Parts: sequence; structure tokens; C-alpha cells
Amino acid sequence: MSTADGIEPFEGDDRQYTPTRLPGWLQEVNGPGRIQPPQLTRAQLADLSQRNLLVHNDNRDVWHANIGPIDTPQLLALHDALAEIVESNRHDGDKTKPAALVDAYPGLGKSTAVRDYGRKLFRKQVALRGETTPSGDRRVPVIYIALSGNTQIRGLNAAICRFYGLPASGNADTLPERAVDAVLSMKTAAITIDDIHFLAGANSNAVRMANQLKYLANVFPVTLIYVGVGVQQRGVLREGFSDRQSELAQFGRRTTPLTLPPFQIDDDEGRQYWQTLLKTIEQKLVLAEKYPGMLARDLSDYLFARSTGHFASLMALINRGCLRAIRSGHERLNKDVMDQVKNDAAAEAARKELEAEIAAGLLTSRPTPSPQRRRKSA
Repeated sequence: MSTADGIEPFEGDDRQYTPTRLPGWLQEVNGPGRIQPPQLTRAQLADLSQRNLLVHNDNRDVWHANIGPIDTPQLLALHDALAEIVESNRHDGDKTKPAALVDAYPGLGKSTAVRDYGRKLFRKQVALRGETTPSGDRRVPVIYIALSGNTQIRGLNAAICRFYGLPASGNADTLPERAVDAVLSMKTAAITIDDIHFLAGANSNAVRMANQLKYLANVFPVTLIYVGVGVQQRGVLREGFSDRQSELAQFGRRTTPLTLPPFQIDDDEGRQYWQTLLKTIEQKLVLAEKYPGMLARDLSDYLFARSTGHFASLMALINRGCLRAIRSGHERLNKDVMDQVKNDAAAEAARKELEAEIAAGLLTSRPTPSPQRRRKSA
């Protein structure tokens, strides 16, 4: 269908879906990988027609907004730990499967990392066992749901039903039965429950929350992967018992806590991880005047100070910087461009202290040169 002037409309590569519904989750699991737009020079950009330039820039915008997941050491370590828990849970239905709890600060990419693991497990199971179950149902090895504020057990069961496209109405008995039937018929092996700290509200006591989570483990014959913020600090793993009585807590015995740490530059190993991340991101940027070292050399300290080592803050900063660089015609990232970019409140609040430490020489994101490099530079 053409527009009034005969030009074919351009929809772009925006992919609007929610992974908390089966169609959206299937799109995330099975959707085609994005193709990086071509790296054009300024001269090549100037040769494009006005429409082709608009299309190219639109492709660049959506590409920069969707970079990742990136296989950082933190993400790979989390995937390895999740695989050890989830893929060893081959217990029969009469046994409760141990759960995993990914508990970390906001903005570190824990939800993205866990969904990435879920996608890979989903594909692995389908490749091994086929797309349909022996009964002819679609095989859905992994599902993903996210909770909202003050969720109760009924709301959690309703969220599972909504994921499968089942009616979410019913009483406290019919909802879990409906959800369990879907889990069994579609051979679901793992359920990721994101924002678990919303379960029963922020002020719920540890005993009540732990009891609700134990109920889930008893009802659903799957591995439960909880993702949340500050869950352990609530004492959920101890179920309200004192430290001396912690051995009485069933939930703590059934749950393995994991985390996803931020990047840190307190030692050379951390600084090397940061440099590798920036080099990887740099390779994925599509700017006409991008050059080797644009991020890892010239903006390394600056980007760490502005993101505080949090992956989500870093990627938001770079994505917005690229948008500004393209629209302004700078076609590269530098301090002048990045200073115009706004970032999240938490990152900005910690920025001045980090910048002061870096300026005073108390902190650096650059690894200590090896003796061999020192000799070469001398």
C-alpha cells in the first residue's frame, strides 16, 4: 500500500510485544536477530536521497536502542549458575524442585540476563524434544511473568493463566488448577517470576512472603526462577527466624540466591572487564565518524562516572548519545555530545562523587599497563 504521493510506507523494525504473554514471549524467543545497519561514511550519507537517509537513520535508531544482551563476565557467570540449578532439576513430580533467586540492585540488567537464559533454554528444549508435546500441544519449556505492586497469590496465578492465554477469572482454587494444567500440558520446565519483591506488597513480612513462595514450589512441578530487588534483605530466606534459628527455614533450604554485580574499577580485573564491554559496544555502534578507542579510550572514565558501572544506565546513555549524534550531524560520541544527554536520576546523583575521585587520580577505569607495554611506550 502506497502513500498519497506513491511512496511505499516504511514501518521500520520496531517490535512491540510483551514477553509476559505467550505470543510475545514466542516472538522474543524465536524472532529473527536484528541486522546491523551498514556503516556509511559522511560522503555516502550525503549521497543518499532524503527518504533513504530517513530510512537509514531510523534503522540506526532502533538498532542502537536494542544492542544486547552482551556476554559480559557477570552475565555468563549468572547463566552458568542458573544452568546448574535449572538443568539439574530432573526430579520426579513427587519431589519439590530447588528454586533460584536472582537478587540484585536495579539497573544491572538482571531481568534481561535471566530472559536471555530462558530463551536459550527454550530453544535447547525444543531442539531436543520437538515443538509439540506427545499429546499434540505446543511445547513451552520456559515462561516469563512479571508482578505488579501488592500482588497476592491469586494475582500470581492469574498472571500465569494470562501468559498462556487462559481465563484469568476464578476463585483461589480454580486459578491454580487451570495454571497447573497448562504447565503440565505444555511441558513447562521453568517459570521466571520477575519483580518478586512486589509479592504481597512492599511491607509484607518475611514469613508471609516465604509461605506464598513455598506454596508455588509445592503446586507447580517446575523450577521457579525468582528475580527481584532486596529480597534477601527482607529475611525471606530465613522466614522471619533469627540467625541462630535459620536452619528452621524451609524456603532458605530450597532456594539458591544468585546475583548480578555492577561493573567496578577497583582492581585491574574489573577495569579490564569494563574496557572489554566498551570495546564490544563500540563495535556495534553505527556512526559515520566512529573510530577505534572512541569509547574505551577517550570516554572510559567519563562513561563509568555517568553510569556508576550499571549496565542499564550505560546503555541508556549511549543510546541517547547516538540519537543526538545522528540528529545533530556530529556522527560520533564525545564529551560535548554526551554532556547534553540526560540520564536516570540514580546515576546522576552519584556522578559528581565519582568524577571528583577520577579527577583527583584516586580512581581510573584504565588497567595498569603491563611491563611489556611500558617498555614499548618508553
